[in-house]
Amino acid sequence: MTFRSRVIVTTAAVLCSLTLVSCTGSGQAHRPSPSGPSGTVADTAGPPGRRAERIEGETVTAAPKLPSGEPLAQVAAVKGNRRISLGTVAARPLGVVVNCQGKGTLTVQVQPVNLSFALACSPGEVSGTYNEVRLSRTHPDATVSVTAPSSVSWSLAVGQ
Repeated sequence: MTFRSRVIVTTAAVLCSLTLVSCTGSGQAHRPSPSGPSGTVADTAGPPGRRAERIEGETVTAAPKLPSGEPLAQVAAVKGNRRISLGTVAARPLGVVVNCQGKGTLTVQVQPVNLSFALACSPGEVSGTYNEVRLSRTHPDATVSVTAPSSVSWSLAVGQ
C-alpha cells in the first residue's frame, strides 16, 4: 500500500468515526448502524454506569416539558410498556424527554431513526433524561416504544 493510500484510508476511518455516534448503558443514546439516518446524538444523562439526574419539581403525573420545539407526542402517569405513533418526523432535531419513578429500568426506542436509551428509575424520586438526534431526512410513520416494568411509573414527551 502506498503512502497516499494509507493517508486516504486513515482519513476515511477518522471521518467515519466522527460521523457515527454509538453509546450504550444507562441513560445513553444509541445509534447503531451507518445505514440509518445521518445525525448526531446529544445525551444529557452522563457517562455509562451513572444513574440519570434527579429532577427537582418534576413528576410522572404530567408530561415533561421539552426544552425546545413542538410536541409530537406526550404521555403521563403510565406503567408498563407502551408504543406511541409519532407520525412523520422531519429532517431536523428530534428530542425525547422522559421521567420515571419506581424500581427498575425503562428503555426507550424511536424507530426508524435508531435512537434508543435506558433510564434507571428509583423508588421515591423522579429521575429523568433528555436525548436528541439531528435527522438528515424525513421519516414517515415513526414510533416511540417504551419498555418498563409495572413497578415503574413514567411520563414522556417527544418533539421537534
